[in-house]
Amino acid sequence: MERYLGVDRKAAMDPAMLRLGPVTNLELFQYSAPDQRRGMPRNSDWGGHHLAFHVEDMDEAVAYLRAQPGVRMLGEPQPLEAGSTRGDSWVYFLSPWGMRLELIRMPPGMSYERETTTRLYRPGGR
Repeated sequence: MERYLGVDRKAAMDPAMLRLGPVTNLELFQYSAPDQRRGMPRNSDWGGHHLAFHVEDMDEAVAYLRAQPGVRMLGEPQPLEAGSTRGDSWVYFLSPWGMRLELIRMPPGMSYERETTTRLYRPGGR
């Protein structure tokens, strides 16, 4: 732990490996350590971060999360009406342990695709 991760030598971790669809693997680690700081960084803090999950139906995803104990939505879905990501919508939420997460819906044919050959990867090749 000390040599390879730069944490207290008595730190312990409990991993969880998740498969999200056919190509995305996610590793989650929960640590305990004698010198552990328990405050979750905000997105704007050094070390701040979040995970975003692409959804096909924003309303259905938000309704599902609202029904989950301990999940707190941070506002309402925000549609982007201008710029290269016009048509996108997003909303942040807090997990029961305080991590910031995001739902994002990016419909086919994003406006930037009219100006470049770059295309957004879509699960299932859509």
